[in-house]
Amino acid sequence: MKIFGLQAIATLGTYFLFIAMAFWSVQEIHIERYVPLRALQGKMLIVLLSITIGYTCSSFFLSVITNIQQLIYLVK
Repeated sequence: MKIFGLQAIATLGTYFLFIAMAFWSVQEIHIERYVPLRALQGKMLIVLLSITIGYTCSSFFLSVITNIQQLIYLVK
């Protein structure tokens, strides 16, 4: 059972790491130049876009890691 707890912590850590990296990257796009938004809506769009990109990238990398770990069952 301890392994599931460690896996949950690692999963949450990667989610937050990738969301933070996406937030940092999306801020450099300067969406306000392309879409005329008020301050609060523009900030909310940046946050939601960052969450979407970060979660998707993190899920991809976690899936790749899981599939690599399961490749050992192919040779056993």
